[in-house]
Amino acid sequence: MEKPDDVDRGFAALADPVRRAIVARLSRGPATVGEIAEPFDISLQAVSRHLQVLEDAGLVSKGRDAQRRPVRLEPAALERLTAWIDGYRIAAERSFRRLDALLAEDPQAPPAAPSGTDPTTPRRRDR
Repeated sequence: MEKPDDVDRGFAALADPVRRAIVARLSRGPATVGEIAEPFDISLQAVSRHLQVLEDAGLVSKGRDAQRRPVRLEPAALERLTAWIDGYRIAAERSFRRLDALLAEDPQAPPAAPSGTDPTTPRRRDR
């Protein structure tokens, strides 16, 4: 089980759009700081600070490949964040299924709105 601090650090790191863009870039493969910085209108030092936040959260790691120092995405860390979210999504889906079942049993309940319609909009009744 993931510690709350790890989850907090992971989501805090991903709260910044530059860091999300860096994660998106690294999802295509390892890259150096210079390669990561290319699309951004910020300094290499600022990119390095963003990478440090991502590394502190465990989302990326820095390696050594001869003279290159590639930064790699740590997919397991992203999977842990996804699993945390999925736990809440699954619980919400269960609640909605129970509510649907209760409404299906109640003859006084209004019929479910067809997909793609707004259930709060009054329906026209044919007379």
